[in-house]
Amino acid sequence: MKRIFYLLPALGFAVLAFFLFRSLILPAPDILPSALIGKPVPRLALAALDATTRGFGPQELSSGHVTVVNVFASWCLPCHSEAPVLAELAGARDVALYGLVQKDTPAKVHAFLSEAGNPFQRIALDADGRASIEWGVYGVPETFVVDGGGIIRARFVGEITQEVLDSQLLPAIARAKSAS
Repeated sequence: MKRIFYLLPALGFAVLAFFLFRSLILPAPDILPSALIGKPVPRLALAALDATTRGFGPQELSSGHVTVVNVFASWCLPCHSEAPVLAELAGARDVALYGLVQKDTPAKVHAFLSEAGNPFQRIALDADGRASIEWGVYGVPETFVVDGGGIIRARFVGEITQEVLDSQLLPAIARAKSAS
């Protein structure tokens, strides 16, 4: 009988260790997979940020080239940090970089872009957040890779760092090019 009392703590520790180790292997519960991967981009034309920029919609996103859509805002601190990496990506050939501004004003976005640089070929404004809902965005920054046929091939939640660019985003762009 006394042996059971000695074995219970060891057994309890083993069960606890199993569940803790398993939680390290499983994906984080706060990162939701996108239901849009492998599906066409949402069928809505996004209005331009202002008269000096151009918006975009399904037609521009299915025009034969891979497009990276970055959802950002001037009030987003990680968006400021990822700006130099996006500028590097903007120099890549055969990839269009579009911006989708979430819940912001044109004046604040222009101030942000004049400070950080504007890597975007087109910028659309989602002032009320409805377009972001259609895209499945639940926070900024988020980045989508769209193939030349307008199919969403990848989604990245959070800041695009140099490491994320090299190890995840560029390979996803290469896969999207081969899928087009």
